[in-house]
Amino acid sequence: MRILALILWRDLRRAFEGGGGALPLIFFLLVATLFPFAVGPDGALLAKAGGGALWMAALLAALLPVDRLIAPDAEAGVLDQFAVRGTPEESVAAAKLAAHWLSFGPPLMVAALPAAALLKLDGGTLLRLEAGLAIGTPGLAALALTTSALTLGLRGAGALAGLVMLPLAVPILIFGAGALGGQGAGALKLLAAASLLLVAGAPFAAGAALRAARE
Repeated sequence: MRILALILWRDLRRAFEGGGGALPLIFFLLVATLFPFAVGPDGALLAKAGGGALWMAALLAALLPVDRLIAPDAEAGVLDQFAVRGTPEESVAAAKLAAHWLSFGPPLMVAALPAAALLKLDGGTLLRLEAGLAIGTPGLAALALTTSALTLGLRGAGALAGLVMLPLAVPILIFGAGALGGQGAGALKLLAAASLLLVAGAPFAAGAALRAARE
C-alpha cells in the first residue's frame, strides 16, 4: 500500500510541477474562448450548443497527456523496478489512474465555471455539466491510461492513441452531452454505468498491456 501511495504522490507532483497537468486545462479554456468566434455572438445559440462543445473539449483534453502517463516510467526502467519488487502491474495501473484523474478531473470541473460563462450556459445547465464531468472524467482518465499502456513502445503512439481512444469514448460523450437536457437524469445514470465499467476494467487492461510490453 505504501508504494502505491508513493506512485500516486509522485505522479501527481510530476503532473503539476512539470506543467503537463495545465495543458488539458489550457486547451479546454481555449475551446471555450474560440467557440463563440465560430458560431457568432448569438447567446441563445451559444447556450444551446455550448454544453456539447465543452464535452467535446473535455474528451480531446483527456487525450493530450496520454503519451506522458506511462512511457516516461517505462523508458526510465521504473516499471521494471516495480515488477522486480513484486508489485502487480494492476496495482501500479490503479495508482496511476487515481493520480491522473486527480490531476485532470477536478481542475477541469473548476475550469468549466469560466467556460460556462463564456458560452452563456445558465445555472441549471452548469450544474448538470459539473455533475456529468464529476461522473464522466474518471471514465475518460481510465481510457487515457489504458490507451497509454496499449500504445506503449509503438511507433507513432500519439496518433494511434487518438484512433484507439476516441471511438471508445463515444458513449461517455453521448451520455454526458445528453445529461445537459431537461430530462438528463437517465443519461447521468447511463454515464455513471459507462464510467464505472471503464474505471473497473482499466487497471486489468493496462496491467496486461504492461506485462505484454515488458515481455
